[in-house]
Amino acid sequence: MHLIASILIGFIAFLHLYILYFEMFAWETRGPKVFRQFPKDLFPKTKALAANQGLYNGFLAAGLIWSLCISDPVWNKNVALFFLGCVAVAGLYGAMTADKKILFVQTIPATLAILAVLFL
Repeated sequence: MHLIASILIGFIAFLHLYILYFEMFAWETRGPKVFRQFPKDLFPKTKALAANQGLYNGFLAAGLIWSLCISDPVWNKNVALFFLGCVAVAGLYGAMTADKKILFVQTIPATLAILAVLFL
């Protein structure tokens, strides 16, 4: 896989590892600062839900990291495209339902990485 595509995938994987940390371990401390539009009393009540979301973000990161470890170019590309597509869709849904910033944090980087995988 091209170096630029690999760097983008690595960045997105790292981002999703951070999201895992944020949602699983820092939801009640960092959450109110990140999602200011939500009432503060919502965070303790939704801690388990956020942790579940964090776990799924960890799975996305694991899939992206896995794609970087595959030596077969066809499988490398297919696995990367699958997990990047999952990230892009999750970002679209998050932007529509939680915060529009998610579009810029998840969807746009994933889309750029998809383009890099396909065309570089």
